[in-house]
Formats: sequence, C-alpha cells, structure tokens
Amino acid sequence: MAELNSKDYDASHIKVLEWLEPVRMRPWMYIWSTDVKGLHHLIQEIIDNAVDEAMAGYCTTITTSLNEDGSVTIYDDGRGIPIDKHEKTGKSALETVFTVLHAWGKFDKSVYKISWGLHGVGASVVNALSERLEVTVHKNGKEYFQRFQRGIPDSDIQEIGATEKTGTTVSFKPDATIFETVEFSQTFEIARLKQSAYLSPGITFNFINKKTGFRQRFYFEWGIKTWLTNLVGSQQALSSQHYFKVEGKDCLAEIAFEFVNTSNDHILSFVNNIPTIDGGSHVLGFKSALLNIINEVGKEKDKINKKIWEFQYSDVTDGLYAIVTVKIPEPQFEWQTKWKLWNSYVRPEVEKIVYEYLKDYFVQHEGEFDRIFEKVELAARARLAAKFAKETVLRKNILAWGVLPGKLADCARKNKEWTEIYIVEGDSAWGTAKQWRDSNFQAILPLRGKILNTEQAVIQKIMANNEVKALITAIGTWVKDNFDFEGLRYDKIIIMTDADVDGAHIRTLLLTFFFRFMRPLIEHGHVYAACPPIYKFSQGKKETYIYDEEHTPEMYGFDKDKTEIQRYKGLGEMNSEQLRDTTMNPEHRTLKQMTVEDAEESDRLFRILMGEDVQARKHFILTHAKTVKEIDT
Repeated sequence: MAELNSKDYDASHIKVLEWLEPVRMRPWMYIWSTDVKGLHHLIQEIIDNAVDEAMAGYCTTITTSLNEDGSVTIYDDGRGIPIDKHEKTGKSALETVFTVLHAWGKFDKSVYKISWGLHGVGASVVNALSERLEVTVHKNGKEYFQRFQRGIPDSDIQEIGATEKTGTTVSFKPDATIFETVEFSQTFEIARLKQSAYLSPGITFNFINKKTGFRQRFYFEWGIKTWLTNLVGSQQALSSQHYFKVEGKDCLAEIAFEFVNTSNDHILSFVNNIPTIDGGSHVLGFKSALLNIINEVGKEKDKINKKIWEFQYSDVTDGLYAIVTVKIPEPQFEWQTKWKLWNSYVRPEVEKIVYEYLKDYFVQHEGEFDRIFEKVELAARARLAAKFAKETVLRKNILAWGVLPGKLADCARKNKEWTEIYIVEGDSAWGTAKQWRDSNFQAILPLRGKILNTEQAVIQKIMANNEVKALITAIGTWVKDNFDFEGLRYDKIIIMTDADVDGAHIRTLLLTFFFRFMRPLIEHGHVYAACPPIYKFSQGKKETYIYDEEHTPEMYGFDKDKTEIQRYKGLGEMNSEQLRDTTMNPEHRTLKQMTVEDAEESDRLFRILMGEDVQARKHFILTHAKTVKEIDT
C-alpha cells in the first residue's frame, strides 16, 4: 500500500471511534484477555462497583448467580445507581455509566474516597463486551430498568413500579464473537468471591449456580486475620499473629503477619482490594521495616556479626506468612493489569507504620524477638550455604545445567510466544504424546514416577534430584530468589497426568513444587493442568468423550443398556489419535489454568500429608478415608 503524502493526509483519514467502539475493537486493552481470565474479569468489574458501595458503608450483601442461559447476575443492596439526567451527556446517569468510558462515581471523592477500580471503565466495558446486558435499579421507592445489546441501549430508562428494596442488579451475557469461551468456571468464581470476602470483613458474598443448584456463602467478620490463620494452618508458630490497622498521612495500612517454622514464605498484597501479585511500594515498605527493625534491635543486643553475614530481604521473610493491604486515594500501577503498585510515597508511609508498631512490640516481648532473630540468622546461614553449594556444582560441571534434558522432545519455534510444554507421566505417555503433538509449538517432557517430595527435603537435595533438574532446565527460569522470567522458554506449562489417584498425586507434587520454587509462573498464569477424558461412551457410530464422573450415558442421548463404556485409567490406554483429539489439540482440549488458590490448597494438603505434624495427618486421613476409597475404586 502506497504511503500518503502530507497533501493527501487530511482529516478524513483520522478515524474517530464513537462511544464503546474502541472496547469492542481492542478488548485486551481494557480487560485481561479474551480467554477465561478475561471472561471472569467482567464479573469482577461489576463486583468491584458493588464493593465500592460496601467500602463506603452502603452495602451489606453481594450476590453472584450463574444462570442456565450462560448469563450472570450480580446484585448488591447498596444505594442504587443514580437514574437522574446527567448534565454533560443529557442521558440518565445509569445510561451514562454503562455507555461512556471513564464515567463513574469513583471520580468524585465525595462519593467514593477509596475505590477498587482505576479508570472507571468497568461497567461500560462489560456492557460493550456483552451480547446483552440488563440493569435493574431499586431506588427512592421505585424500580427502574434498562436493556442494552452489545453496548447500545434498546430504549431509554424505564420506570417499572414501586419497591421497598434498594440496590442494583446487573445481568449480562458475554459476547461469543469476542471471547474464546463464554463458559464461566464455578471454581474460578468461588475463589474470587472468597478473596473478596476476606478483604471486605462484615460483607456477605453469596454464590449461586442455577445450572446445578450449588450455593455458597462467604462472610468473614475478622477479615484478613481469619485468612492468615487459614494460610498458616497447623504449622508450628514462631511468633504471635500480628495484626494492625493504622491510618497514615495518605495511606490506610492493614497488615497481618506471623512467623512459622518453615523455609517457605507467603506474602499476599492488595491495594484498595486489588491483588498486586508482583507487590510494589507497599510490600517494599513492609519488608524494609522488618529488615531495619531486626537489624537495629539485633545490633542493640549485640547479636549481629557483620564479618559473617548481613541480613537481606530474603532472610527476614523466610518463614513469614503475611497479608499486606493498603487503601490510598489514587493508586498508580506499573501495568494496567494492576500487578504492581507504583506510588512511591506509599513505601515510606507503610515502612513508618510497621516500624513504629514493631519497635514498641519487640521492646516489650524480648523472647519473641529472640526466636524471630534466630530464624532470620538461620535463613542467612542457609542462604550462604546454598550459594556456596550452587557455585560448587557449577564449577564441577559448568554445562550440567545448560544442556536440555535428553528426554525433552522440544518444539521447533524458538520464540516462547504461543509455545507450550507438556509434563507427562512416564515414558509410555511420553511416546504417545510425542507421536501426535504439533512439533512446531508443543514440547514434551517425561517424568519417571513421582518427583521428589519437596516438603521435607533440603535445598541441596532438591537441586540434585534428576527429575527436578530436568524441570528447571527445560523451563529455563531457575528458582526462588534467582527466578528470572527472561529465561522462560514456554508460554504454557501443562501438567498432563492420568485421571486417577496416582495422577492427582503427581499433579499435586508438581503444583507444590511450582508454588514453592517458581511461584511467579502460577501468579502470572503460565501453569495449566490438562483434562484427559475419563470415559468414552459408544453406541453404533455415535461416540463421545466424558470428563466428569457424574455424567451418565442418558445425559448424552445414549441407551444405557446398549452403550459401550470405556474407562480410561491412564493416558497410555488411549491411542495417539485419541490423546491428540481429546487432550492436546487446542481446538478441542480443555485446560485448567492453575491459580494461586489451587497452589495454596495443594501446599496446605502437602503440609498435612507430608509434613511432621502426625496428629494433623491422622485426623485428615480418618476424616477423608471414605472419600479416598470411593475415588480409588
């Protein structure tokens, strides 16, 4: 195409996108993506607005319903979206909120001092990306209704009748022409609602799946204190559970933390209830305060020998479980996806708040400080020992970690974008998967049996394990403090194991390893689990694959007496074409993206089943013995 010269390039070549056109043209600029994560982001945008009402003190209950027709409904009992005419647009405030970008009460500090959202685009973006959206407002003793199709109102707002309720109900059905899938995940949504309930103490979050009749309610009166208790579980505590909520000059900090007898750390962080999985200035302030106060008090007690070591962030966070939340008027994030807080003033604010709290506490509780100091000192010694061991290994065989595993069937594409690696169980599954993979973008790595249990093994032993070394080398990011995204060799890391108890065990082992040693892979959505079929129903020429134990032949129009049922106990029982069509072909397969919540649950189970707490393990086994037996048969 010939370039336009300056004379021909006039105003007619400037495309003006009206109303919500930009959102429909480039949805990924406004939400996570157009995959399942972006789909659920639509729900969260509406819930965010309801939580704004709750944080302002006008809402006590938020209910999310997955409907039988594929739509979703969110109700809150807040004040109701205003319905009077907006001065600037000439339309009702309700229509303005759902059709104009950057139109929302969160820009008016007299309405919402602190808000979940960043740009006020939530409601309008959901509307733009929905096949249809309906809003019902209960306000001032009256009920109002308006309907939209792909962002365009069917008509003006309508007054329906009288009501005693207050609040807003939003129902929408995502546009299938935009999203890769329009099937909502119950598991995903429950995890998000539970998180919201922890961060919004005293607010009730209801979940209803009208397809199955499943219901769940979340209400946590003590908020993040309860969350921290659940995260720590039965692990041995080295300190009290600390909690404080302090308002600084331009920052309200709410923090809960506890030191436990483990080498793992687990820090969750949020800004205005928005997850910041890469931390940011608020987390740096928290860590800096810990490091400074432990160094300072340690020097006062003449405990620190600088000739041997100097404490680092990783030392003071070793064994630390913490939830750090701040609320600030105008948050700024490094990315639109809100992974890292950018406001520089927050760091000294949080640091001052945490430092003053801990200074007073440690002066009055010397015994607890001594226990924490011993833990930090042990972590520093372990860090130095691990560094020495790593350097020794590298000196002995400088190429050992640089050579890709011999069993890795790599893909041809060198750019990691759109590439994926399947981690499979055993040589049999490896051979089957290798035969029918698309070698352009799919790599296959076999593991021989169950990998090393990383619950009790020391770091040196873990790094010497052949299966672990193969994983680390193939993925390319290294681990723990040396983790580096620049080395990542594949966009998707897919765990593909048998659909039985042993397969679930191996998947849990792998997920626990990723959680403890390569956590950013999970936090940034790179880890998946393949979902191979459990059965194949056949009757004549008709056949279908089944992925759920609860499904019966009758549900798919099969005659129960004439149906041939094939049970797949392992990947090796499928031929290569079946494995390709059901589990590896992107057009037909189902992948479950592993979330931090999945990893936390795996970590909790592993602490119980593989840790040193015999009583907790015995209780768990006795409680779940019947369930395990049913699964195994």
